Amino acid sequence: MRRRRHTEEHENHERWLVSYADFITLLFAFFVVMYSISSINEGKYKVISQALLGVFNDPERSMKPIPIGEERPLSVRPAEPLVKDSEQTDAGLGASSVDPLKTISDDVRDAFGDLIKSDQMTVRGNELWIEIELNSSLLFGSGDAMPSDKAFAIIEKVAGILKPFANPVHVEGFTDNLPIRTAQYPTNWELSSARAASIVRLLAMEGVNPARMASVGYGEYQPVASNDTAEGRARNRRVVLVISRNLDVRRSLTGTGSANATPDAALRRAGTQSAPATPATVAGQ
Repeated sequence: MRRRRHTEEHENHERWLVSYADFITLLFAFFVVMYSISSINEGKYKVISQALLGVFNDPERSMKPIPIGEERPLSVRPAEPLVKDSEQTDAGLGASSVDPLKTISDDVRDAFGDLIKSDQMTVRGNELWIEIELNSSLLFGSGDAMPSDKAFAIIEKVAGILKPFANPVHVEGFTDNLPIRTAQYPTNWELSSARAASIVRLLAMEGVNPARMASVGYGEYQPVASNDTAEGRARNRRVVLVISRNLDVRRSLTGTGSANATPDAALRRAGTQSAPATPATVAGQ
């Protein structure tokens, strides 16, 4: 009877490589997480910090409950004028030697001369309103409505110019005709509206009275240049701040947009018989 030979098991001396590979993988994942945490968007950080400061420092806001669902008004009443006649006179909207539209336009041209010379900002107007047109690349990233870091500095200066006056502010958003289809912005309508609303929110954060402001998005349907070229599409991607002489003018511009409006048409829609005596001549491109 033969004796069975016991085969010796071969000892694996390379098992440490498995533990070493696991350790390297975990170390790599750790540094990836640390890097993602350290990359902070200053614009988003400022929005969050402003919101938190408003909640904790403003007793009225901190005590107000957060609404859940759709909040409905307790009553429906007719719209009231934005400012009273006496306030219009004090703010320069009535008969006054100082025209607020011209003052605003002059201040904007003085504050943003470099942007105007580089054709990234355009200031124009007439006796009923002035327009501050900004290229979207100054304010937002491609296909995004979150203001960039540069946008905060620009809108802060614009808000400082607008705050002393009571003129209505109408913010318009425009895009090119390149389609967009994302979960957040299914079409250019949503993107243009979100960009206009972002600028309104920044102006309100900087102290401009929210009751003065409105936002509207026109999408791709009011181009100022041909969308067949890259230069034309860049011109069509814009945000326009329209500062009106009064609330009626602002409302008359909402239906057509400042790109298609004329002073005579605005006067007819507003029910005004004659234009104000002092024009606001604004020409700076």
